[in-house]
Amino acid sequence: MSNKLEKKIIIKGDIITETGIMVGGNNSAFEIGGTDKQVIRNPVNQLPYIPGSSLKGKMRSLLEISMGTFSRTKNGYGPSHNPSRIPAQLFGHIKDRKDNNNESQQASRVIVRDSELKNAEIFDGKTELLYTEVKAENSIDRITSAANPRFFERVPKGAKFDLNIILSIYENDENKDEFLKTIFSCLKMIQDDYVGGGGSRGNGQVSFNIAALKERTVAYYLEDAPENDISHLIPEELKANSDD
Repeated sequence: MSNKLEKKIIIKGDIITETGIMVGGNNSAFEIGGTDKQVIRNPVNQLPYIPGSSLKGKMRSLLEISMGTFSRTKNGYGPSHNPSRIPAQLFGHIKDRKDNNNESQQASRVIVRDSELKNAEIFDGKTELLYTEVKAENSIDRITSAANPRFFERVPKGAKFDLNIILSIYENDENKDEFLKTIFSCLKMIQDDYVGGGGSRGNGQVSFNIAALKERTVAYYLEDAPENDISHLIPEELKANSDD
């Protein structure tokens, strides 16, 4: 049975770095004086960005953990592919995974765009590298007590990235009323977790400021109908302040 698109919900706002964040690109330790790990950058303008895949993966991971829906695999545990579970319904599942009689496959209902740096000008001339800082860390050999210094590039505290998430809702979706709430729950959990690497060492704390929440029905795309403002559904914990 076909499942007709009902609407798309557009979530827009900002991601604010509360500590430096490390979303890794290439290693450069072979360079004299280079950092051990670089952040990922747009190759055209050299601005750091947060890949949508990093944010989306963190959203699903925390959701699976909170709901206890991870699936057992030959390599340990992985995401749920049981179509009766909300993480699989929301983020997609793959055919032929041996998980509770799964017989279908479904694309993700969620699109997470790459997040571009919006306030690069505040870092001009103030950081060691272009728009980024270098964090020194030191690991100690437990046997010899020898120090092993490492240097990581990270985007400093105070950086602002754009947030752009699109949720597709279909007419036959059983839990359609829960999907938007679940996305908000994922974002709230990330605020108490981290994005990128080195989270247990103080990196990656972020907050979300959602400024706009729009609903676009199929008529918006096919008949030029107006979109609906549903910003009243934004949780207070995620709502952008008027003076931001």
